[in-house]
Amino acid sequence: MRFLKWIFLALLGLVLLAVASANRDPVLLRLLPAEVDSFFGFGLAIEVPLFLAIFAGIVAGLGIGFVWEWLREAKHRSAASQHRREAGRLAREVDRLKSQKDEPEDEVLALLDSKGTR
Repeated sequence: MRFLKWIFLALLGLVLLAVASANRDPVLLRLLPAEVDSFFGFGLAIEVPLFLAIFAGIVAGLGIGFVWEWLREAKHRSAASQHRREAGRLAREVDRLKSQKDEPEDEVLALLDSKGTR
């Protein structure tokens, strides 16, 4: 299994290198469209190789997806935490009740138990 993982990672690396070498031309990335830049009086633009823009888009998409899923699953994590606390509380109560079962609650019952008349 570990061997297959290394083969997969090697093939993925080769594919990423092929994409990077085929897309080395520089592209201009702008924060806002040119018309909006002139309206606000500022604009952020950067020139990067195309493969960096592609890889940055992939990484941004993965990051957004991970955050989205983490937020979506928050209610499930909260419910699981609440169930763990409730299970712990119930386990402590069972232990307490088991220890009380061994000790008589009433002194009269304790006397009767000691005489064996019960």
